[in-house]
Amino acid sequence: MEEPGQPPISLAILLMMIGRQLRDQVDVELRRQGLTMRHFSALGHLAHQPGLSYSELARRDGITTQSMQSTLLQLQEMGAVERLTAPGRGRTADLQVTESGHELLNRCRAVLAVVDERLRETIGSAEADQWTKTILATLTAFSEP
Repeated sequence: MEEPGQPPISLAILLMMIGRQLRDQVDVELRRQGLTMRHFSALGHLAHQPGLSYSELARRDGITTQSMQSTLLQLQEMGAVERLTAPGRGRTADLQVTESGHELLNRCRAVLAVVDERLRETIGSAEADQWTKTILATLTAFSEP
């Protein structure tokens, strides 16, 4: 694959390129439904672990608490998330995904399923399973101090 005399192809660059393409595909499909990856992520985290704070959700997404508050306000306006505690400075918000929010989350997951299926068709199921194991191991290794 490499040309003689040319620098080797960077695996990191290739992974970033495929990651960007996949993210763009998912973003386009989510936007068609009036959603974003931030909506999807916040719904997923809250569905898995109800009651997470704004700051914990923001940390998990690598964004500011203010950005997450804006995202969650949008989800509340959509009826996807409800706040079970009264708003107030210094109070921890008890945020829960509503039935409507679970329906939105399922629509988001369906978007991912289409992209996953395209990957499986492109590289084959066995390879996709191996890539998944390898990428999970790599993520674990890179997240260790």
